[in-house]
Amino acid sequence: MRWLVFLLLLFTLPPVLPAQSNQVLLLIAPQNFRDEELLVTKQILEEGGFKIIVASSSLSTARGMLGTKIKPDILLSRIRIEDYRAIVLIGGVGAKEYWNNSLVHKLLRQALQKGKVIGAICIAPVTLAEAGVLKNRRATVWWSSGIDLRKVLRNYGAEYVDRNVVIDGKIITANGPSASEEFGKALLKLLKENKDI
Repeated sequence: MRWLVFLLLLFTLPPVLPAQSNQVLLLIAPQNFRDEELLVTKQILEEGGFKIIVASSSLSTARGMLGTKIKPDILLSRIRIEDYRAIVLIGGVGAKEYWNNSLVHKLLRQALQKGKVIGAICIAPVTLAEAGVLKNRRATVWWSSGIDLRKVLRNYGAEYVDRNVVIDGKIITANGPSASEEFGKALLKLLKENKDI
């Protein structure tokens, strides 16, 4: 009789599917990340029910341009992109460290291939462009920084759009600290719309 009950339950209960990750990876520079781009984005996503994992190229306490101190959770070299719903690059002058970083480029290409949400704010969209993930996509970037970063995006095949936040598919870019709240909210909306990742 027990085996009959077991079989009935087995064939009548819905299948158990693997739980979707609710983790979002925020990548910061070890020094001179932009404080509000990290803090505002982190707060909005946490309030939206996501677990934030902060990554960097060092596990030493990272320092923002305005003095925020935060200890990263994971080293860049230990990231497995399949563990996250999104990878988001935070800007600030320190973000230049990742512009030509082959490991970050590889992670971004993996994220694109696996259909993850990809975000970058301030000068960080340059890393996306150099990784090849902005080719034939619309994007924005901070451009008052000595070099015309709009031109850099165009050189890598992106279409620069003069807006605070630009969404193209599952890629979202923002142009700087003043866009942090709009970026965080748009990122949250994009994650909630793409529950399948």
